[in-house]
Amino acid sequence: MSEQSTDLRETVRQRYAAAAVQVTEGGGACCGPEPVEVDENFGSTLYAADERDTLPAEAVAASLGCGNPTAVAELREGERVLDLGSGGGIDVLLSARRVGPTGKAYGLDMTEEMLALALANTAKAGATNVEFLKGTIEAIPLPANTIDVVISNCVINLSVDKSAVFTETFRVLKPGGRIGVSDVVADDALTAEQRAERGDYVGCIAGALSFVEYRAGLAAAGFTGIEIVPTHRVADGMHSAIVRATKPATGPDTGATPATDDSCCGVTACCTPSEQSTDSSATVSEAKSATGCACQN
Repeated sequence: MSEQSTDLRETVRQRYAAAAVQVTEGGGACCGPEPVEVDENFGSTLYAADERDTLPAEAVAASLGCGNPTAVAELREGERVLDLGSGGGIDVLLSARRVGPTGKAYGLDMTEEMLALALANTAKAGATNVEFLKGTIEAIPLPANTIDVVISNCVINLSVDKSAVFTETFRVLKPGGRIGVSDVVADDALTAEQRAERGDYVGCIAGALSFVEYRAGLAAAGFTGIEIVPTHRVADGMHSAIVRATKPATGPDTGATPATDDSCCGVTACCTPSEQSTDSSATVSEAKSATGCACQN
């Protein structure tokens, strides 16, 4: 990764860490935490009131997204869902309710402070089918072909390597799996410099792909059935959009272990509460380390 990319990632991390701290420190206020300051195009107001009312106040206050991906992903009972850039956990907790006790919702975030806030919110919500992972969305710490649906809320546009995000998303999805993402997308006529004039990476705008670029990136990763539908304007020539796409049910794959084989990484039931080492003389951690598995959680 280039020095510039590293700096941009650190800028994003610092901003989201500060947002988590703001919400956490505001938890003692008489009326609950103050929401992180965003304009009307971002934040918890994009969720229905009945959804907000069922969640811990801190999860709602930490919302920084540009949409409501759980409303467009058509989640079903028993599915396994992954939220890229899960923040304070609002979309993970909503997903967990939609997939029910036979399903599971994962949240992936690179920010320690947001992960701590998400875990606290999960405990307050009493959710038991939830797991949060630390890592980046460019290198997802889950085995291939294990996720039914990937969601994300205004986070992919913050990535400094979007092609890696699309490739990793395709890898972890089961054949026939799908994405339901809210993201910021730019008009095709805008240059990179013009996008930068409308905001910075932290504001979710300068890093946005155009409609053509977004579609091409998903197609290059192997996705089909790509739909990108703008929902509302967030700046001149910049839109919040719903992005849907599908991993083909058959055809070429990433070459990783299929979902039907639960012995990945030297363990059975990899990355589930039931995982056990296939070598009775080794612990789960030792088995994973010995095989070089990316899923260490």
